[in-house]
Amino acid sequence: MENKPIARKLRLLSQLMELHEVNPFKVKSIANAAFKVDKLPFPVQSKTTEELEKIDGIGKSTASKITELLQTGTMAEMEELLEKTPAGIVEMMGIKGIGAKKVATIWRELGIENLGELYYACNENRLVEAKGFGFKTQEDIRKVIEFNMASNGKFLYARVEAEAKNLLDQLEAIFPDALIEFGGEFRRCCEIINKVIIVLGSASSESALEAIAQSSVILNANPNQNHIHGDLENGLKIEIVCVDSANFYKELFVQTGDEEHVNAVLALAGGQVDDAKSEAEIYQKAGLEFIEPELREGSVFIEKAKTNSLPVLINLPDLKGSLHNHSTWSDGINTVEEMALYCRDELKLQYLGMCDHSKSAFYAKGLSIEQVINQQEEIDHLNKKLDGFHIFKGIESDILYDGSLDYPDEILKRFDFIVASVHSILKMDEEKATSRLIKAIENPYTSILGHPTGRLLLSRSGYPIDYKKVIDACAANEVVIEINANPLRLDLDWRWHQYALEKGVWLSINPDAHRKEGFLDMYYGILAARKGGLYKEKCLNALSLQEISAFFSKKRK
Repeated sequence: MENKPIARKLRLLSQLMELHEVNPFKVKSIANAAFKVDKLPFPVQSKTTEELEKIDGIGKSTASKITELLQTGTMAEMEELLEKTPAGIVEMMGIKGIGAKKVATIWRELGIENLGELYYACNENRLVEAKGFGFKTQEDIRKVIEFNMASNGKFLYARVEAEAKNLLDQLEAIFPDALIEFGGEFRRCCEIINKVIIVLGSASSESALEAIAQSSVILNANPNQNHIHGDLENGLKIEIVCVDSANFYKELFVQTGDEEHVNAVLALAGGQVDDAKSEAEIYQKAGLEFIEPELREGSVFIEKAKTNSLPVLINLPDLKGSLHNHSTWSDGINTVEEMALYCRDELKLQYLGMCDHSKSAFYAKGLSIEQVINQQEEIDHLNKKLDGFHIFKGIESDILYDGSLDYPDEILKRFDFIVASVHSILKMDEEKATSRLIKAIENPYTSILGHPTGRLLLSRSGYPIDYKKVIDACAANEVVIEINANPLRLDLDWRWHQYALEKGVWLSINPDAHRKEGFLDMYYGILAARKGGLYKEKCLNALSLQEISAFFSKKRK
């Protein structure tokens, strides 16, 4: 069992203990241990009970619970509390913004035991009557429930990628001579996946359909004409389309693009694509340049394909450095040197941009002015020491509620570049959120606008902004916009990449790495960037060390 699932179990235990009014000291102890385990730079399962006891923030009692969890998959104390707790109440504790005390009030004072009842109570305006609640809290809860309802059955691309590719490998083993490829949202690299579609072309589609139905590659296999529907163990919906080999490329094309894109191309081709030997031939018959699967959304890129003006999409090897990363100076796991060596030696990059949290981010050990100076001295020392590599001095400066950055100018000017981001007071209307961002963008020290909407996919929709006004402000002030590569964010949304590029705005694929492995998220940032049509000539961290040094120098002047 990895650290994150262990931390989640401990967090649930602390919530249940608080719900059932266990000793507050014990509750706090377990909650602190959950946070600690989640941040440890090594796997907990590799440690003995005695070794766990010696870890700061865990102790003897919690160490024994972790050992019990690793050995049995659960904890006796947690099971006892779960037996006394309705399943709907446990689910309710997963709602962001509702602590165990509020859940206890909802349960014991209002007699509500599941999310359906809670949603109904919100719509009936009954929550405002309970102690500790008000109309605003009630509305927030209602919106979160609605968001969770809409997210049901949806998965992050990053979460299902391995399982989907494993399924494809299994099918290729069963049908070694068949043509097999992903279609749908997965092939288009959508950030949210509702269903994985696979197209299989073989000598006999009927035989293939029967073989899949009799195999165990998918659960709940349900054949319907030439389609077979089923599930993976994680609940992801699967649809396999079986066709004869001669029809494979047409079917693959039809199953890949969204409806608008497919219909538009077929109309241009006059429907003469049944015997196509490749997807490129289908586009050729439509009088179009070949369009990559990621771009097959709507008609935007069809217009570009008519004039052979499609972008050459960016690829992972195009990236020369990594910007916006965190170290042990704030809430990261690895030191600046460890992050730099990983980038240089493992990823073969030319530079690293350190952007630890600023002083307002107290929850993330944000840097005081004194710490900023000390960190920059360390970076100066490392830059003399590290051969063939450079560390840029950056900061992720919090955008305060009024739009200002949280250091005085004499400190801001010490940095090579500044990522300005919103982390607090996220509940704003569109006008306030937009004006707040624009003021930060207009600050002459802002280099990059970080995760522009603050969204967390399938968890938090992000604050509303007027995208055009924000992007226009970045264009006017020569501010780069981040594509935050964390698969939970992927913010700026790919749907706005083209508008930014048309306005001349540079984009930067930033992993927001808090540990060495976090750099690997740049892969998901690349997928999002390709969907938006980004090319390396307008990607900030595709610049060489010499080029980006000049870029930052020009901005500072």
